[in-house]
This record gives sequence, structure tokens and C-alpha cells, in this order.
Amino acid sequence: MKTTFSYDHYYKYEELQSNLQYFAKTFPSLCSLDVNMVTPEGRNQYVVTLTNKDTGDALSKPGWYLDGNIHAGEVTSSMCAMHTIDSLLTNYETDLNMHRILDTMTIYVIPRVTPDGAEKYLTSPYNLRSVDRAYLPEKGGIKPEDLDGDGVIRMMLIPSAYGAWKKDPSSAAGVALRSPSDAVGEFYDLYPEGVLEEPAGDNLKQKKPDWGLDFNRNFPFGWFPDARQGGAGKYPLSNPECKTIVDFVLAHNNIGGAAIGHTSGGLVLIPPGTKPEKDAPKQDMKAMHAIADMGKEELGYVPMNIFDSFMDDQVNYDSGALDDWFYQSQGIPAYTMEFWDVSTKAGVPMNWGSRKDEGEANRLERFVAIMKWVKENAPQYYKDWQPFDHPVFGKVEIGGFNTKFTIQNPPEKFLLSECEHDTSFNLRFMQAMPHLAIDSFTAQKKAEGVYEVSAVIGNHGYLPTNLTESALLMKTAKPVEAVLTGGEILGGKEKIDLGHLEGYANTNTSSMYGNLTTFANGKAKKKAVWVVKAAPGTKLTLSASSCKAGTVNASLVL
Repeated sequence: MKTTFSYDHYYKYEELQSNLQYFAKTFPSLCSLDVNMVTPEGRNQYVVTLTNKDTGDALSKPGWYLDGNIHAGEVTSSMCAMHTIDSLLTNYETDLNMHRILDTMTIYVIPRVTPDGAEKYLTSPYNLRSVDRAYLPEKGGIKPEDLDGDGVIRMMLIPSAYGAWKKDPSSAAGVALRSPSDAVGEFYDLYPEGVLEEPAGDNLKQKKPDWGLDFNRNFPFGWFPDARQGGAGKYPLSNPECKTIVDFVLAHNNIGGAAIGHTSGGLVLIPPGTKPEKDAPKQDMKAMHAIADMGKEELGYVPMNIFDSFMDDQVNYDSGALDDWFYQSQGIPAYTMEFWDVSTKAGVPMNWGSRKDEGEANRLERFVAIMKWVKENAPQYYKDWQPFDHPVFGKVEIGGFNTKFTIQNPPEKFLLSECEHDTSFNLRFMQAMPHLAIDSFTAQKKAEGVYEVSAVIGNHGYLPTNLTESALLMKTAKPVEAVLTGGEILGGKEKIDLGHLEGYANTNTSSMYGNLTTFANGKAKKKAVWVVKAAPGTKLTLSASSCKAGTVNASLVL
């Protein structure tokens, strides 16, 4: 897949900004670059609008949304978003499919939701959830710090008679859990490399992160306060980075689908995330699984419902996520893409449906397998245990691997593959949107100066013009309208409400007596009729419009 820029490293803010500015300057008829907000640290949250401006206004076409980096460390997602932008623009003149997408659709991309958080992640040893802003800080415990100055916060072995770990030279990790019979020997506590922040209490513990905000718990559907889920923020949309996303989507009512970028796990997550799939509209789930299956084909990722299979706790479940806000409050099909799956590459895939039933031994087995994979495939991110004089604990050992670019994100040589496969899925997902069409527009003379004018208006897309049953329940779906101008209307209304048009997602197909068959097509087209008084030679104009399926026009001369 041809691109203008390379995807063999992770972009810091300046490079990401420069590339976006290049696209806007080089492809002015296809690309607009706007500042969605300026962050507290003075960086821009950019939104990119991709459409052929010569074929119509952006809001007059079916829209589709893509983002990355809601979580600071999940930088693969922003690279995938940049790759999709790059591919569409770079290949517009040579790829018929991409050409058609930008001629007939509008693609909105926020490649980096949290530029402040991502920059901290990429330019420091620290890991963080969403942004480097203090949130309900608590003192006490071991605070992660890069003690040995190698730019990475690794693991730290602290000798302790109370320790739960022992050394194991036969293990790729170099350590193993202490067994119940290990009464004599050298034992250790295992913590992140770091400093002890007082007061620590009688027992060692990890310090609660100061930067605890979680943007994907701050959206307004299913939000719970911090006591229920850490990082949720003071109130829904209290983070400006989250509020601008919601404001943007509400201001662009043509958006009919959303792909939300995260890492890791190799998953295509399907809402709802607050209730079982069986309690969601059946037709919604059928269509959304069909789209998710394309993600499996292109990325090799596992499609699964968030609540049924991804949640560990279905009573005190995590909520306030963007995908649920899209689907359960706006009726827009939305997916969370969990990029990169090192567990499967290491030969120990995660069994997500029964993850909560895994024992400590299973988790340690997976860690050891990943450590072995890292040593073989990304040795630059691994470091053997090395002695270090700790100011509090004395002789300790520091070692392990850089989780940032091994577990959370792929080592750079694996990044391009993730980007290319995601772009392939995005291109297919985009084309599942509803697309309005005027199949016929005719006039039949009934008397001198009187005509019966009829039009057949249809939806040629996969999804219905209302997108989902949830949109109907939420009353966010707007009907298709047909407007006729140019003559005096004697019968019918100038503007006709056509309701909603199904897509071929609702066509009933199966097999009967060994043959494949269509039992019934989706109700994807309707006829509108007017009686018009006009002189011969008069030009009539028909405009059919749908928020989610676009606007189409036709004309005829009587």
C-alpha cells in the first residue's frame, strides 16, 4: 500500500503536526485541517476532514469517523489513523476504490486525541493512562522512576524475607513464584523500578499513579464516579479532550460509523458494553458483527461483544466509554480496535472470555513466553538483571523489557503491518455506510400544463438510513426527505417525508432445498409522486437528502 510517509517509527507531536500540514497543503481539494481544541499544554488536537470538495459539501455526504490515542500510551492507534489518512490521499488518483470513497463520502479523523499525554509517553520513561495532569493524587508507596538512566522504567528485584519471588535461571524472566514449600533461600519483592515515597506504611506497595485520568471513562453514556471506576473524572466530559470529540460528532450529523483506536490485545470490540448483547436489538447485532468480521479478515483480530466477553466484572463493569456513547446514545455503529497482540505471537493467546478465571500460574506462563519472544524478536528492548545501589533498599537488581514497545505497542519493525491491515479494514467499513440514490425521475403528461411527476429513491448502502434500531429508540434518526422545485405543486407536498430506507443488511437470505435464495429484499427504496402544473420546457429539480446517507439531486425538463 503506497504512502507518502514511512510508518517504521512512532511520531512525536512535531512530526505528526508537520505531516498533517503537508497533507492539507498538498491536497487542498481533498483535505482540510482544523484545530479541534488547544490542550492545556498548548498542543493542538487536530481534526482532518477528507472529501473531494468539488463533488459536494462535506456534510452533504455520508460521514465516517476515526480516531487514535484516547489513551496516551496507545500510540499504535494514532499511527494507524495517520496511515489511513496518508493512504486515501496518496492513492486518490491511482486507486479507483479510494477515489470513489473521497468523491462520495466524508472521512473525519482525529489522529491523536491526547497530544499532551502521548508526548509525555514518547519523550520520557513514564507510562500513563491518558494525560499528565494530576488527578486525586495519593502519597505512599513505590513511585516508578528510571533509576539507572537508560530511559526505561523496568522491573526491580528487592531482597526480602517476605518476598513472593525467587530467582529461576531456567525461566526467560529469570524469576519464578515462590512455592508454598520454599521456606529457606533468597527471596524478593518485585516492583516497578522506582523510588520509595513516604509514608509507605508497614508494607510495601505500588504508589497510585498521580496521572490517573482515564479519558475512556469520561464520556456521558454510562458514566460512574471515581469511587466506582478509577480515572472517570469529576463529571462526564470534564476533560476538554473528550468534550471536543462529543461536540464535534454532534455538529457533524452525517457521521454514520466510528472506529476508535486503542491497544492492545488483537480485538475488534463490539458494543454494548453496559448490557448483554442479547438485550440489544437483534438486527443491530447482526449487522455490527458482519462489519466486525471484516476486521477479522483484514487484521486477524477476534470480534467480541464488550460486555459479554471483554468485561471481567459484569456487575461493577467499566463504563463511560466512547464506543458506547456512539452506539447507545446516538445509534451509530462503533468499534474499539485493540491493536497489537504479542500474546498470540508468543504462542500463548489470551482467552478473553474466561480471562477472569485465569490463575497466577497462567499469567506467569504468558509473561515468560512474551519475555522469550521479546528476546528473540526485539532484543533492543530487553535488559538482563543488573545490580543497582538503591538509596533506600540497598542492593537491588533492575531488568526486564520495555513494555511500551513490546506489550503495549509493537516493536517498530512490526508497526507497518498493523497500519496497513487496519487501513484495509477502515476502507471496507467506510463503504458499509448508507448511500442515497435517485433510481428514476420521470414526468407523465396528464393534461395541458399538468404532469404527474414520480421518483424512486433508494439506499444503495449496507446499513439503513437510520443506521440502527437503537437510533430509532433514541429518536436520533432523521427521515429521508424528497423536495421537488420548479413548478406549481397541485398534488402532494413540495417536501415529502419518506421515513427510513433499509440497506441490504436487512435483506433476508438463506438456502432452501439446497439452493441459495433471497427470501425478501430489504425495504430500501420508496416512490414519491407529485402532480405539477408547469409549462412545457420547465426544468424540475429533485433533491433527496438523509443525514446519514447524503444528499443527491436530479433534474428533468418537461
